[in-house]
Amino acid sequence: MTGAIVQALLPAGLAALLLSAGVEDVRHRTIANGKNAAIALSAPIWWWAAGLSFWPDMGVQLAAGLIALFVFALAFRFGLMGGGDVKMIAALALWFPWPRFAEFLFVMSVAGGAITLLMLIERRVRGGEVEVPYGVAIAAAGLLALREPLLNPSL
Repeated sequence: MTGAIVQALLPAGLAALLLSAGVEDVRHRTIANGKNAAIALSAPIWWWAAGLSFWPDMGVQLAAGLIALFVFALAFRFGLMGGGDVKMIAALALWFPWPRFAEFLFVMSVAGGAITLLMLIERRVRGGEVEVPYGVAIAAAGLLALREPLLNPSL
């Protein structure tokens, strides 16, 4: 019974963190390390509640998080993404199995492109430097990826 409660509450908590991170990124163009840490540190509890085996399931999730961190750290290195964005993507990689994480990445890319286009148009009209709140796209994609655990906790 405890696992079922955790399985219902953790996705809701993750959704709240994602919404908060998206709002914070719009307002301040930053995502607090504490939010990303909470996302990452709650993933092992989610693994336990979801019944993942220690090996290979948990190992695969850890590897996915490390690979995502490495790949998106390269984007940060070349000025394509902020550090908070990179950390949030890597933290979310710990939560989603590969097919859902691939879907997350696709939605994040499309949403991020749309937000970037809107920001470019706005800056063309108003002037100034373009700063894309990519955390909004990450949060939206994460919320979409959470639809099953939120709407159907038994999955």
